[in-house]
Amino acid sequence: MKALPLILASGLLAACAGQPTEQTHYLEGEVFYLQRMALPPTATLSVSLQDVSLADAPAKELARQEGPVKGQVPLSFRLDYDPAKVQPNHRYAVSARIESEGRLMFISTEHHSVKLDGTDPRPLRIKVDPVR
Repeated sequence: MKALPLILASGLLAACAGQPTEQTHYLEGEVFYLQRMALPPTATLSVSLQDVSLADAPAKELARQEGPVKGQVPLSFRLDYDPAKVQPNHRYAVSARIESEGRLMFISTEHHSVKLDGTDPRPLRIKVDPVR
């Protein structure tokens, strides 16, 4: 009978070890364009979350989703990021681009700021414009 409490305690510890202690932080949204055209089957979508705080330095990427386009616009995305990399007084933005066979077709041309404090709209809507 002395072994029963030990077995129960071991089971409880094992169950707790499998539970995630951190909440997943992410941004969800969709990329769209206004042109009435279908994307080629070779199209790829790339969406990036960046720290754009420093004007004289390249943006630091916190998260990226990249892969083949599935379907037509609007194109869904989800950016999972590490909240430990978010600095309180920094500025963050999301950008997107659509390419096909190494050629840029669409890119976001407007600044899409995000706060990363839980108040960002869901879904984020990112408009991309054609590249001529």
